[in-house]
Amino acid sequence: MNLALSRMKLKTERLIIRPYMESDLMASFELMQNPEVLAFMHMEVMPLHEYEGMFRWLMFSYHTPFELPFKYSFAICHKATGQLIGWCGVGVLEFRAPDAELYYLIGREHWGRGYATEAAAALADYAFDVIGLEQLYAKADPLNTASLGVIQKLGFRMEQELAGLTGDYEDCNGELLHVLTKERFLERLHGGK
Repeated sequence: MNLALSRMKLKTERLIIRPYMESDLMASFELMQNPEVLAFMHMEVMPLHEYEGMFRWLMFSYHTPFELPFKYSFAICHKATGQLIGWCGVGVLEFRAPDAELYYLIGREHWGRGYATEAAAALADYAFDVIGLEQLYAKADPLNTASLGVIQKLGFRMEQELAGLTGDYEDCNGELLHVLTKERFLERLHGGK
């Protein structure tokens, strides 16, 4: 595993963000069984054998060094209970490589509590401070008001509505692409607007 990732354990007021472990497989699978959670994800509910393949790929991705195009996803666990309540990640935005995007998902029963914003802020800080990125992108469907709220709270600025994408990325057309620079993030983190 990438040495920095092997030591990663981000703690916020209510959450712990860390690399997946083998023991997270079933909790992670259950999280992805609610079609409502996947509504804006361009994904369908997967049977266990398919999800296992994706989970193994996620675990293997931790071997990719920061210098190469990477895509890391991490478990979001509730600090008090240890329960896996979602995931967040950072990695190459395929249709704009080598640019990197920030992404997140929270289980349906945990919506509306600010967990996505809390986790995404911690991971953005990690991406800028440890990974060394200078900017991050985030995209969301215009109807996904919760995700747009997270993006705006973190200080992302709207860059464009995606259009003209083809092939594997065609489903992203119409989504709103936002950008956050390290400088802007740090200004907001330290009290600036």
